[in-house]
Amino acid sequence: MNKLTSRIDKERLFLGIAAPLLAIVAALLVTTLVILATGKNPGAAFSDMATYGFASDSQVYILNKATTYYLAGVAVAIGFRMNLFNIGVDGQYRLAAFVAAAVGGVLTVPGWLAVPVIILCAMGTGALWAAIAGVLKVTRGVSEVIATIMLNSIATAIIGYLLQPGKLGQLDDGGTLVSTKPLPSSSFLPNIDTGPAGVLDSLIVLAVVVGVAYWFILGRTRFGYDLRTVGQSESAAAASGVSVKKMIATSMIISGAVAGLIGMPTLLNEGHQYDNSFPAGIGFTGIAIALLGRNNPVGIALGALLWGFLERTTNHLEFQGYDKEILGVIQGVIVLCVVIAYEVVRRYGLKRQQQRVGAELAAQAAKPTEMQEVA
Repeated sequence: MNKLTSRIDKERLFLGIAAPLLAIVAALLVTTLVILATGKNPGAAFSDMATYGFASDSQVYILNKATTYYLAGVAVAIGFRMNLFNIGVDGQYRLAAFVAAAVGGVLTVPGWLAVPVIILCAMGTGALWAAIAGVLKVTRGVSEVIATIMLNSIATAIIGYLLQPGKLGQLDDGGTLVSTKPLPSSSFLPNIDTGPAGVLDSLIVLAVVVGVAYWFILGRTRFGYDLRTVGQSESAAAASGVSVKKMIATSMIISGAVAGLIGMPTLLNEGHQYDNSFPAGIGFTGIAIALLGRNNPVGIALGALLWGFLERTTNHLEFQGYDKEILGVIQGVIVLCVVIAYEVVRRYGLKRQQQRVGAELAAQAAKPTEMQEVA
């Protein structure tokens, strides 16, 4: 029995290492072919990416980007663990940031109280916007994909309408930028000065807290167990006494609440207002990062750092004469390679497990026959 356990553990370790290695090798191979097809030298491109990407100022840039990307990845992963595809993270975080900026701009309370109010306002807005899709799914059977896509469009329309001058928006001195009323300076969160490398957003600490909470709740609580059970089999969860509809609605609300945090580093650490240049599309980036990280908190963190690294280095490659579309190609190739590699390894592992079980059953069936022959 100990030998069998040892063999299984070694095989699990091998499969766990094989999947990411296979994905990396495949991604490098395909990316090399793509760069060669453009008539450029892939070796020089990879060397330039490594040199520029690990410079001190690039590391700060990557960490700042990874902070928002990580929050987006966790928000999407919560839905994935429930077998839900919350494609509405993009609309949820933008609407949450807009409402939080509008509320924060009129607050007259001290900063130590204003900042928590702004963050809670953002989480509440994201949760309420996601709850619409959750309620529609459990009460009317509406696909969360369709509902969240429509809610993204509605959120964009609401923001566009309310951000107009004369409503909640105002023009800057140049008359080109429309924004909410800026936050009072007391609501600015201090940044971490790293010297010549630049300024690091202090809300990176918030991303770490969210990651730890995600790991603990999903992996160490009854609620997390029920959530994962519903995601794997709704009928089995219902048979064990879990309210499937309640879990679906709850997971969408939690996913939306985390999505509401995505815009906080930009709002509280950087821009201090919501304007028509506020970053968009981070919710869709979160989908790719959740897939890269396999919904694991550590994996999502690595995926967020990789995404920030690629964004930093491939933008630099454009100034070296490489095609600007290379970033999208590399990102797409990496996501596809990771998904395919993990699926290939998963199927191989399942086949090996079936073979082991078959061998054990055959060995047990042969024992009585051998004893009869000896008798």
